[in-house]
Amino acid sequence: MKNHVVALAVITLGIATSLSVRGVAQAPTPNQVVAELKQNLAESQKRLRQYEWIETTVISLKGEEKSRKQEQVYYGADGTLTKIPLDPQAAAPSEGGRRGRLKEAIIEHKKDEMKDYMEQASKLIHLYVPPSAQQIQQSKDEGNMTLNPQPQQGNVRAEFKNFVLPSDLLAIDVNTKTALLSALNVSTYLGKPEDAVTLAVRFATLADGTSYTSQTTLDAKAKDITVVVENSGYRPLQK
Repeated sequence: MKNHVVALAVITLGIATSLSVRGVAQAPTPNQVVAELKQNLAESQKRLRQYEWIETTVISLKGEEKSRKQEQVYYGADGTLTKIPLDPQAAAPSEGGRRGRLKEAIIEHKKDEMKDYMEQASKLIHLYVPPSAQQIQQSKDEGNMTLNPQPQQGNVRAEFKNFVLPSDLLAIDVNTKTALLSALNVSTYLGKPEDAVTLAVRFATLADGTSYTSQTTLDAKAKDITVVVENSGYRPLQK
């Protein structure tokens, strides 16, 4: 999942650049937003390839933290996202005897269930993040795109319904004052509508104006699983 989540950051910088050039005195039209998204999905990844950063991932079940890890992240020369563990968790000491082995077996079974579910959720989210340029265009052409100004937040929200599945929703917020992408949210489901999965992404800006994914929260309510991924410590990639 994290590889797909990190890819979100690539859509932000180019949108900001093109909005800044043409100005934001009046709200952009659906055609303008779609054109900017399609153009910059391909271009903005180049900026992030100049950086390395720290990614912290926390997985919680029913509000209780189950795992936490940190990785150094950067793009290799071939464009592949590389992740190096920084603080591998030490293996927990096992309890002796039959009771200890049974407890360990139960814990491992639960871990496997969580892992399987998260892999399914990851594949689903990958259909939305980063959003497909072709699907964005198709959604607009089919009349499934709406623009909603949000004056209090200084944003305009582009919403795409039925983006991948019936009744799902992809929403992208662009700050009209700073011309930066401020948030991306997905409401969808795994298999059936009651098995809801949401993804909330927040963005920040580096000193040189590069926008990046600062925090991503995956919430699978049906399983009481929450995954929070935070990116920090950005610095120029050492060549």
